[in-house]
Amino acid sequence: MPVAKLRDFLDAHHVKYTVITHSPTYTAQEAAASAHVRGRELAKTVIVAIDGRMAMMIEPASQWVHLARLKTATGAASVTLSDEWDFKDRFPDCEPGAMPPFGNLYGMDVYVAEALTKDEEIAFNAGSHTELIRMQYGDFANLVHPTVLPL
Repeated sequence: MPVAKLRDFLDAHHVKYTVITHSPTYTAQEAAASAHVRGRELAKTVIVAIDGRMAMMIEPASQWVHLARLKTATGAASVTLSDEWDFKDRFPDCEPGAMPPFGNLYGMDVYVAEALTKDEEIAFNAGSHTELIRMQYGDFANLVHPTVLPL
């Protein structure tokens, strides 16, 4: 069960969360619909390369990643989407495309769209295509320390 590593981390930090099991989905919008979570509250994890270094961009499922805006906001010379083959080995405990937004567990910087900070709770993939975790945004921010970007 891919969610075990994340659950252990959250439990060790005494964070309250809920695991939501849903039918298999492969896009953030499908996961939101299947789990009955509003698209703007489902945080999708997109792996990007910022000046050649992999990082996580966390945005509401209802939004697209705007690479030009991300480049401007980070002051980077280059921002590109990472290919799954480039990062799949970095997440051995996760199904491809279902990485949780906890870059600190995988040695990656995390950037979060400001829109997600306005919700009390967020939900996100928990390492599989059938499980989400819902938790307080404030707890997420305290554990991950993401850089908030006005995207």
